[in-house]
Amino acid sequence: MRMIGNWRSAAAFRVRIALNLKGLPYEETFIDLDAGDQHRPEFRAINPQGAVPAFFDGDGPPLTQSLAILEYLEETHPEPALLPREPKARARARSLAQVVAGDTHPLYVPRVRSYLTDDLGLPRDTMLGWLRHWFGAGLATLETRLATEPGTGRYCQGDAISHADLCLVSLWVGTAIFSVDTAPYPTVRRIAEACLAQDAFARAHPGRQPGAPA
Repeated sequence: MRMIGNWRSAAAFRVRIALNLKGLPYEETFIDLDAGDQHRPEFRAINPQGAVPAFFDGDGPPLTQSLAILEYLEETHPEPALLPREPKARARARSLAQVVAGDTHPLYVPRVRSYLTDDLGLPRDTMLGWLRHWFGAGLATLETRLATEPGTGRYCQGDAISHADLCLVSLWVGTAIFSVDTAPYPTVRRIAEACLAQDAFARAHPGRQPGAPA
């Protein structure tokens, strides 16, 4: 297995955690999103969207989109399970994951930030205000659900790690990168810290990848 990613990419972070939790060896090649490597023809030939990660398992074309890759890993390497077996619990874990990967993360990815500043001419401070607004909206949704819904346990769904936790942690770590206020989200913090205390999460952390600032 091999993957093309970037140190800061929340999507690559999610996949990295899953691979570590499942004990699957892989190699990761890092590209520089700030330098525009994702727009080079050789990478666009791999993923026409120009986004990471691009994941390869043996021969054939790459898999893209982090949730699709997580589902693939769950289907091909079901143990340890990262989704509950009970259908409603499974659906809830997927729903929480999609709050991050489907509704929050896409609003602050590099291509959106670049469009706001380069194409629309917004000042950097205004762009960062946009980013922090949507971070806050996603975190507030997670906090409300996790603090009030009976399915929450030590982790997002009960007492076992699921895709929801991988997504939550990828959002949480981004708050430090982009200086987002996290005080209003104590339940999110509790779950994120419980996850990050584990080796599989710690080894996948963006700050421990090649290219990350010292």
